[in-house]
Parts: sequence; structure tokens; C-alpha cells
Amino acid sequence: MGRWRALVLIAVHVLVLVHVAHWKLGGKTLTPVEPSEAMQTFELGYVNAGFVLFAVAVLLTLVVGRFFCGWVCHLVAYQDLCAWLLGKVGLRPKPVRSRLLVWVPLGAALYMFVWPSFARWLAGHGAPEWTASFQTDDLWKTFPSPAIAALTIAVDGFLIVYLLGAKGFCTYGCPYGAVFGAVDRLAPGRIRVTDACSGCGQCTATCTSNVRVHEEVALYRQVVDPGCMKCLDCVSVCPEDALYFGFKAKSEKKPARAKAKRAYDFTWGEEFVAALAFVVALFALRGLYDAVPFLLAIGLSVIFAAVAVASAKFVRSRDFAFQTHVLRREGRTTRAGFVGLASVGALTALVAHSGFVQAQTSAGESALERASRVNGAERTALVDEAREHLETAATFGLAPYADLELQLGSIDREQGRLADARKRLARAHELAPSKTAATLALASIAIAERDLSSAKPLLEDVLAREPANAEARRWLERVDRELAGDANAPVSR
Repeated sequence: MGRWRALVLIAVHVLVLVHVAHWKLGGKTLTPVEPSEAMQTFELGYVNAGFVLFAVAVLLTLVVGRFFCGWVCHLVAYQDLCAWLLGKVGLRPKPVRSRLLVWVPLGAALYMFVWPSFARWLAGHGAPEWTASFQTDDLWKTFPSPAIAALTIAVDGFLIVYLLGAKGFCTYGCPYGAVFGAVDRLAPGRIRVTDACSGCGQCTATCTSNVRVHEEVALYRQVVDPGCMKCLDCVSVCPEDALYFGFKAKSEKKPARAKAKRAYDFTWGEEFVAALAFVVALFALRGLYDAVPFLLAIGLSVIFAAVAVASAKFVRSRDFAFQTHVLRREGRTTRAGFVGLASVGALTALVAHSGFVQAQTSAGESALERASRVNGAERTALVDEAREHLETAATFGLAPYADLELQLGSIDREQGRLADARKRLARAHELAPSKTAATLALASIAIAERDLSSAKPLLEDVLAREPANAEARRWLERVDRELAGDANAPVSR
């Protein structure tokens, strides 16, 4: 069955390439067929292809169970590919089992699909008006850069499997899986068992979703774990043909009343260490340099949490192994242990540095937000405070990014340093041409300096990207009239 599933997942990737090619060749195409696009539906009311896919998948899951993850998801394809490649070289990472980290996907799902509506309610806004939005001329607008996309695949599709076991991201990171897993509990379609089962355990040995199939069918006469992705690998390897997918039981035996006991790898103290490490890393990495997307930040944060606990165990133990590597033997650190320590040290340094940069940025943005509500000397003091924090973030940051340059450029403009403001805003425009705020601010400086010939193309660029931008259109009309010699139409800043 794995071969059939591989073919289906390959076909999914072919369709993705066809979609991208259609956009490149035609200039317009269907909006991204990706569940994350449903965020725009809940927040802005845009009914798009991603929302339709997500809704249909949820409805089908309500009937046949959590099949979408196993047969359609591209990240599952990468994780299974990683597990297969590791198996070819004799490695089979043991799944890491945590009581608290397993709640991360649900939290991510609530943040993506519930929080936008709740935030609108808190702000006093009603539900958005739903409008159809099935075409786009910028297919990649809501996706990260190709380099960051590749890094996301490497972390969430491969590295997390090597460190946390098969389907590591599905278990500890995927918000869509949390939704499908919750709906799966109501689905009548399940992996079931007949009386022919001998309890050999080959089903569990084959399952890449870390489900203890032989225990569940012995206790419940069916698989009830919502982690089951209905990939049917267990069905295909059963030597007695005792497993099947169905909606009704064929067994004459009644389900047992006992519950399956779950074994966990962390003590409660280690669980809280992992949870704290996850929260710290997520704060440090989420949106870092306006480049790290949510799912990549989650994957890295879960890995950081797991290795934080492993590091604590390493320090306390005379003998310690993580996955297939012996890191300490009889109190002595092995070569693999030194490599592991160096890797953990580098990751910890990255998280600490990133957390400092994020804290400075957050403090600066908070000061700017407070400054927007006051005037006079109090506003001046808050803007100065914001500038100090933001300049610290820019100085110590590892990479420039548009939003930070825009904020600093706007402060320079307000405080009369137009030359510095122009450099900052030009840099922001260069880093993110699609963000029109920097372009509009550059146009305002050109207008203030009476350089109308420079302001005009900037305003035209804004309108090309945002035809409904009334401010840019008003400025452009006045610039055109003044350039045409209409002295009665002075340009307003």
C-alpha cells in the first residue's frame, strides 16, 4: 500500500508544479490550494481555494477519518521519505513521546483559525463580509521565499523525523493535523479487526504514525488513536488478513473495557522544561527578520524543546544515548556526544541571540504604539525610546529586513533627518518591493523636497500594486497637475 500512497503523493507534487507553471505562463491562476489560506477566510472573509480544500477535507474526515494527512499532505510525503531513507542506512529513529508538546498542534490551530475572529471581536469589529477570491496574479504572495521554503521542508520534513521519530512534525507541530485528528474521533470509518488476529504486532512495527495498532485492536477491536492517518500500511502487512478499513465491525468478540497505557519519555519535571524551552524558542524565532514563517518556527521550537531535555539528561547521566547515537559511555563523552553538544550549543546561541533581537524589536514597536496615542513632549520621549530599541535590534541583528528599516526610516522622517530617512526607506523598498508603505513614505519625502519627478514613479508603483490606494492616487493627481504647470494645485503631504 505504501507504493500506491507514494504514487498519489508524487501526483500531488506534479499538480503543484502544474499550478505554478500555469501562474508563470498565464500571469493569473487559482489561489493557493493550501489549508493555511483559510486564515484569510476567517480574518478577512476571502473565500478561496485553500478554504474550500480545507472544508471539503474536514467533511470527508468526518466520514472516513484522518485520510488527508496520509494520502495528500506534502509534508507527510517528506517525512515518510526521510524515514524511508534512514531505514535504507539502518536507522529507525524512536518516536519521542511527550505529554505536553503533543498539545502544540492544537494551540497552533487555534491561533491560525480561531484567534483572527476573536481578535476582530476584541477590536469591536463584526464578522467580515465573505467574498469569493479564487484568482490571483501573485501565487507566491502568502508563501515564504524559496530559500526559506526549502529550509522549512528540511526542518519540518526531515530533521524533525531524525530527532523525534517518524511523523515528528505531524505529532508535535501540524495545526491542520490537530483539526483532522479532532474530527477523526467522530468518524465511523476506522481500521478494524476480525477474530483472525493473532496479535503478532507486525501492524505496529509497520505503522509510521506511531500508533500501537496491535494493542488498540486487542482492546477496542478498532484503531481509535486520532494519529492514525488511514494509510493502510498495517492492513497490507497483516499476515492473517485480519485488519481492514470499514464502517462496521465484523468481529464476534466484544471490545474490552480496559484502556491502553501510554508510556512517556519525559518526567513531569522534564515536560515543564520542554514546554518552557518551546515557548522561549517560539518567541525568539517566530517572524524573525520578517522571514521565519510560523510552521518553521514551530518545528525549530519543538526540536529545541526536545534537545533541551536531552541535554539535561546528558549532564545527569553516566551513560546516555539519544536515538541511535551513544553520547556518553561510563561518564565519558563520545565523539557523537561532542558533535551533539556543539550542535545544541549553536542552536541555543541562535535562540538566545534571536530572543534578544526580538525583545528589542517588540519593545520598540510597543513604544511606537504608545506614542501614536499621545502628543507633545510625551510623544517625543516615546519615539526616542522606540528608536533606541529598534536601532539596537538593527545593530545586533544578523540580517536587515523591511519592517525594521521602515520603522526607523519613519522615525527619522518625523524627527527631520530626511537624508537618513531616505536611506532607510529605500532599503526597506529594496528588501520588500511588494510592501507599499515604504514606497509611499519615500514619495512623501520627495514631495517635501519638491522632487516631484522622483515622487511620480514611486506613486505609480504603489498604484500598480494597490489600485485602490486612495492616498497614493490623490497625491499622484496633484503631482501630475503641478508638473503640468497648474500653480493652483499645490501638492499636499
